[in-house]
Amino acid sequence: MGIALTLRQYLDDQDIEYDLATHTKTGCSSETAEASEIPGDCLAKGVVIRRKKGYLLAIVPTSSQVKLEELGRWLKQPIALASEDEIGDLFHDCEAGAVPPIGAAYGLRSVVDESLEGLSDIYFEAGDHRTLVHLSGAQFNRLMEKVPHERICS
Repeated sequence: MGIALTLRQYLDDQDIEYDLATHTKTGCSSETAEASEIPGDCLAKGVVIRRKKGYLLAIVPTSSQVKLEELGRWLKQPIALASEDEIGDLFHDCEAGAVPPIGAAYGLRSVVDESLEGLSDIYFEAGDHRTLVHLSGAQFNRLMEKVPHERICS
């Protein structure tokens, strides 16, 4: 499959420089980091959160988990993880479990964990379990400049 069409179009429209890397098929982001020999702190993942008025994409390093209670307090509302069916509807051109952490490409509000700031390189799933997008930290920061930055993971 390679990069999801929605994601490719968004990155191109935003004039973002990126390259793609392939890896053996994996089942989760921590396996992807290991298979690609990328530190989990540099591999971003998107976690889809259900809230009162729709969904939110929490963007965190693979090496961490979203602190749902803390994120709910920040949002001032109860939240839960979205179901696989809900995620499939939102990320219609991606394989299950390979959510790119670029919510704006899919019309989703997002929040990014502060720990992803200042890295020289960022990688993330391109929409399947075999392809990664690689961005410089500066390009990732451009994509995230209007996204709230908070401490949302452990």
